[in-house]
Amino acid sequence: MISELEKDELLRLAKSLSMREDMKYISAHRHNPVVVDGKVDMDRLVTFLTEFNEFINHEPKPFKPIIDMDMRL
Repeated sequence: MISELEKDELLRLAKSLSMREDMKYISAHRHNPVVVDGKVDMDRLVTFLTEFNEFINHEPKPFKPIIDMDMRL
């Protein structure tokens, strides 16, 4: 739950014309680095995911094979 003070601040920001214009500008100028000519470039995606995992210092878990023989959804 957020406090009344935080709620009032969010409402004030939502009514702000400059904030809405800034958000429209950011939305209109966003860039997706893995999309080239309207299609996902898998090489760029794999590179991005690899570098992101290095950035967040993600340590992969060791592989454990699934033992169950009868799996149903």
